[in-house]
Amino acid sequence: MNYEFHPAALQEYAEAVQFFAQYNQQQNFIDTIENCIFRIISAPERWPVIEGNIRRCLTPKFSYFILYKVYSERVVIVAVMSCRRDPDYWKSRLES
Repeated sequence: MNYEFHPAALQEYAEAVQFFAQYNQQQNFIDTIENCIFRIISAPERWPVIEGNIRRCLTPKFSYFILYKVYSERVVIVAVMSCRRDPDYWKSRLES
């Protein structure tokens, strides 16, 4: 199965990497997110649906969620979200 990022999700991922670079943790953050993505694409139905058909995978470190939508041949990552953010900020992305 393939995956892709919603453009806003890719932007927030890049911003999070920059944030963690301040603490020399950017590679650990990238590794954590990438490992979660590969776990998601290997078993996309494994994580719970939180709303509509959006699923949520909590990262084992860093207090981040990966929100994603499953299609027949791909997974679209809708958000790479800090658990400290407003839990509904990403919903406007579903309209585009």
